[in-house]
Amino acid sequence: MAGPASLRTRLVWGVALPLVLTWSVGTGVALWIASRYVQQAYDRALLDDAYAVAAQVESGPEGPQLTLSQPEMAALLFDQTEQEFFVVRSLGGEFLAGHGSVPQAPLPALGHVFHDDSIHGRAVRMVSLRRKASDTFVVVMAQTIGGRRALLRELVLYSAAAQAVLLALLVVWLRSGIGRQLRPLARLEDAVDQRDADDLSPLPAPLAAAAPTRDIARLGHSINSLLARLRDSLAAQREFSGNVAHELRTPLAGIRAQAEYALSQDDPAQWRAQLQGILRSQARASHCVDQLLALARADEARAALQVKAVPLHELAREVLLRWLPRADAAGADLGASGLDTPVWVRADALLLEGVLDNLIDNALRYATTGAAPRITLLLSAQGDVATLEVQDNGPGMPPDERALALARGVQGADGRALGQGAGLGLAIVQRYAQLLDAHFELEAAPGGGLVARLALPVGQPAGGAGAPG
Repeated sequence: MAGPASLRTRLVWGVALPLVLTWSVGTGVALWIASRYVQQAYDRALLDDAYAVAAQVESGPEGPQLTLSQPEMAALLFDQTEQEFFVVRSLGGEFLAGHGSVPQAPLPALGHVFHDDSIHGRAVRMVSLRRKASDTFVVVMAQTIGGRRALLRELVLYSAAAQAVLLALLVVWLRSGIGRQLRPLARLEDAVDQRDADDLSPLPAPLAAAAPTRDIARLGHSINSLLARLRDSLAAQREFSGNVAHELRTPLAGIRAQAEYALSQDDPAQWRAQLQGILRSQARASHCVDQLLALARADEARAALQVKAVPLHELAREVLLRWLPRADAAGADLGASGLDTPVWVRADALLLEGVLDNLIDNALRYATTGAAPRITLLLSAQGDVATLEVQDNGPGMPPDERALALARGVQGADGRALGQGAGLGLAIVQRYAQLLDAHFELEAAPGGGLVARLALPVGQPAGGAGAPG
């Protein structure tokens, strides 16, 4: 089964068919115009002959008489291509002179009348003439139409043949020109088709940017953009795979070591202690995987991001309630301020929830290392900016480590000493903030500890109710 036609063929036919249609209509119009003017030229000559015959008719005592003899009339009406007949009749239709075979014709009151008829089975064009009101006779001229038909055929033939040749040359030129214009597209196709699956480098500049048409240049740029997105996606996948392999190696090795040690012991108390260690290692590995998945989703979230007005005060209250049991279990005071005032922001609810989860989780991990741990969530809005803060009274972070802590896999000295997490929580928050066009920063809390602050654009809820406070 034949495949679809090529783009060049479709373009050629798309241009050639309207041209053929235009040519056909033009030929028909030319035929009509040529037929009209050929008819007019022959009719004018036929009418001139009728006037010439009428000039040779004189009125006498015995009525109208033709003054020329038959040979003289033959010389007067001589035609190389056509045969002419004439007849002179009285107003009553009586034959006076000429060819008796000329059929009866309409008699004009004055002037002339053309009509078609036949003589001896041959088609003729006829004209009946009465020059003036005083004439008592009518001259009828008849002429065969073979010559005018031959002339018309020649006019149409030469005109149509010339147009057909020009049309054929135009189609050849179009096919060649379209082929030249599409040649860069063919080179672009070959370059993409012959490229290795692992080669995601941009197309060469002559193929991508220096194309002869804007459409092919845009196609080259689009392919390069797609290759760049694929390159970034594969890089993110490789980074995710590397992070998973690196971060899970330690807890999995610890789980295996603890399991082997427990199997070598006979004391149930040792078994219990090792199982508890395995549970802690499993929890750390699970938390690490969740954070790595969150980062991977963040790298792909731009296309699926749904930015709309979100009630930050309600979302923060729900997240806070969800974390209260864990905070109570850790002996931490988890509180909030500013949740009673409606604050709406333009953001994605899922990303905001991820920001709050990571900030509270990070604060719980560090604040609970000291006595009387306290974590406070603060919410406020001023002008076009809403501010979300999570404060803790933990060990804090030196100024030189705060910028580094926002990178993936980087932990401060306290985090490394704590031995929890993988240094991804703040990196996730930073990435989410970038996706939300928000500003995220870390600073020291009054009295010690750390403040994680996120500044978001204020949004307007649907219907205008519940304006930001």
